[in-house]
Amino acid sequence: MRHRPRLAVWKFASCDGCQLSLLDCEDELLALTEAIEIAHFTEATQASLPGPYDLSLVEGSITTPVDAERILEVRRQSKCLVTIGACASAGGIQALRNFAGIEDVVATVYPTPSYIRTLATSTPIAAHVPVDFELRGCPINKAQLLEVIAAFLAGRKPAVSSYSVCIECKRRGNVCVMIQGIPCLGPTTHAGCGAICPAYRRGCYGCFGPMESANTTALAREWQARGASSLQVNRALRSFNAAAEAFQTEALRHER
Repeated sequence: MRHRPRLAVWKFASCDGCQLSLLDCEDELLALTEAIEIAHFTEATQASLPGPYDLSLVEGSITTPVDAERILEVRRQSKCLVTIGACASAGGIQALRNFAGIEDVVATVYPTPSYIRTLATSTPIAAHVPVDFELRGCPINKAQLLEVIAAFLAGRKPAVSSYSVCIECKRRGNVCVMIQGIPCLGPTTHAGCGAICPAYRRGCYGCFGPMESANTTALAREWQARGASSLQVNRALRSFNAAAEAFQTEALRHER
């Protein structure tokens, strides 16, 4: 009997949105389960089989000492490890705490801070273990997710675009919102959303993180030439992918 590759899906600090993207695949998921064995996926089933696993999908950032240890075991049990979403790939929205004192953050959120055991920062999976591929998005694009799974099971490189949201705007026939005076992160943001926000005359919020060789400095300079303040630039870059290097570095230049 032919061995079906084993897939495991793991959750760390996150909202579960990227795991739900896999469940949203619906008909495609039925075909997927015929080709693979889902060995661990708490969002979908209570059944959990021991490793090793051919492919692990990891959602969420590392924010606690326990998770910092758990990700090491996940990596040890996984032939290939793919991070899915902004939290796993760039620390997520919770990485905003990286720019403040953790004691102040905990005291503001929890009535009894002494009960909390947390790390000072929220960090991506790649800061702790080797990662074979990072699938970006908040949440991820389910078509891209299926492509990544198929690619790793076939032993090939995933065919996921590396260009910016601007290309998606052109394909949709969107009029550029930047020339309409609307600040937009699209020129530096990884494609994958289908340019949803610009299609409705809203600037891109950077949900898919920085594209390859993102020139955030040039974009910030253009925003400021159009009247944006340093505070506005800083806040725009500190959202879903605040800890992504290209966004974080430029945001620091506009720190007050």
